Amino acid sequence: MRSRIFFKLVAAFVLVIAAATATIDIAVRRSWEASLRDEIDISLRQKTLMFAERIRDEPNASMPRVAKEASEASGARVTIIRSDGLVLADSEANPDRMENHATRPEFREALQGRVGSNSRTSHTIGVDFLYVAAPVPGGAVRLAYPLTVISQVNHKVRMTLLVTSALAFLVALFIAGVAAQSITRRLQRIVEFSGRVAEGDLSARIAEISNDEIGQVARSLDRTARRLEDSFQAVDRSRRELVTLLNSMQEPVIAVGPDGRVIWANQRMERLLPSGLHQNAALVENLRDPELLAAFQHAIERREVATTRAHAIFPGRVFNVTAAPMPSGGAVGVLTDLTELERVERTRRDFIANVSHELRTPLTSIQGYAETLQETASGDDQKEFLEIIRKNASRMARLTEDLLALARVESGEKEMKLVPVVPAELLREAEQNFHETENTNGFKLEVRNEALKLVQADRDAIFQVFTNFIDNALKYAREGGSLIIGARDVESGVEFYVEDFGPGISSEHLPRLFERFYRVDKARSRESGGTGLGLSIAKHIVLAHGGTIRAESELHRGSVFSFVLPAVTSTP
Repeated sequence: MRSRIFFKLVAAFVLVIAAATATIDIAVRRSWEASLRDEIDISLRQKTLMFAERIRDEPNASMPRVAKEASEASGARVTIIRSDGLVLADSEANPDRMENHATRPEFREALQGRVGSNSRTSHTIGVDFLYVAAPVPGGAVRLAYPLTVISQVNHKVRMTLLVTSALAFLVALFIAGVAAQSITRRLQRIVEFSGRVAEGDLSARIAEISNDEIGQVARSLDRTARRLEDSFQAVDRSRRELVTLLNSMQEPVIAVGPDGRVIWANQRMERLLPSGLHQNAALVENLRDPELLAAFQHAIERREVATTRAHAIFPGRVFNVTAAPMPSGGAVGVLTDLTELERVERTRRDFIANVSHELRTPLTSIQGYAETLQETASGDDQKEFLEIIRKNASRMARLTEDLLALARVESGEKEMKLVPVVPAELLREAEQNFHETENTNGFKLEVRNEALKLVQADRDAIFQVFTNFIDNALKYAREGGSLIIGARDVESGVEFYVEDFGPGISSEHLPRLFERFYRVDKARSRESGGTGLGLSIAKHIVLAHGGTIRAESELHRGSVFSFVLPAVTSTP
């Protein structure tokens, strides 16, 4: 790193020095050369005029001697020219061998009475001269100064400039070395700091007090590391708390990635599997339950929560599996052990079924004997008491029948004979039963059929659902009112409903309407002779069809009980 920074700094200094040297050489040299030329021109004009004045004062003097003396005094070449251009004397050449100067620009200008000047290469000597001519009687005198002195001065200036540039380059090398070493040390600290952070050491810090750009970068990185450390510690605390929480759960929890591989599981899940859990392995290699695998696949692909029951995870145990999608892709599943609950529920159903079955015979006997005694009773009090016994025996008989029916539906003992049915036929059977009922209390029934689909249904079971719905409406709605039964197509199948315009049901009762023995008005329910099981039986019948059931109601605006059955596309 140091060598790279050093060479970059040297290259920068070289460019600066070269640019400065070129600028000085071009700008300063030209200015100096122009100034020197102007000084030479002025000086040579003055000397030429002084020599011309001497020629005027000494018209009979020896021309070669005068030219020689003037050349030595002025340091310039002196030439005396006659008016026709003939050279009379020259301080450095033989006049007889020199060309006629009648065409020289400076001489022609001098013959016109002015001081003339011109720069050119001498044909005699072959050196660049600055020529200045002044008029004298009978011709002109001319002084020539060699311009090589300018070249010599320029050469000296250039040499001085090169030496100075070389010294500047040496100084630049020293400065670049010192600067490179300083910058390298600071950058090396930053690199080492970055390496430690990249390896996970977020406690790394940079000690930097400089306020330049490198110092600002170092302090920014230091602040970033501090914030990363704080954030990582917070995330790590949250992760540990979450792991502790999940490990303390009694329910097994397992998480899989988008590729279906296990990425995490709590301790309860690991203890559940006899062979242990293999992380980073496919879920199917750890758990081979088809329902569980389907639930996870549904959660990963459709990004929806999926719930199912798994029976093959552990022999003899049943689990409820809830798989939910994770934001990063993948899914997390929670397994709830339902084995004991199902055993208790099965025991409860068996107990209810057995008790109900055993009560049927004695209740029938009580009811029969009560009716027989009523026929032979003589007093009104006896008849009243016997009627009470008969009614309660009859109510208990209905209760046992409903309990048996509910137990058979819940346990699956009652097999649903599902066949394609036209919704209109189910509505027609419900309408006929309504008209055959004695306790209609002046109600009017309206049938609305908007369904075009066929449904998979057990006619007798759905007839019982309609019967329970209509009986409820007749018991609790206002006398002399109206009922609406109908069917309409919905996205998931066909919705059937029974609507009344009675007093309605308060919203806090709606979630519990389909529970066993739940009554909104307990006193009125007992008076009407209801068992409290009708809606619960209806719910389990609909669920056995693969449908859904619900109730909607508002106080003083009536109630709507509805259920949805799956549709079929064609008849077999």
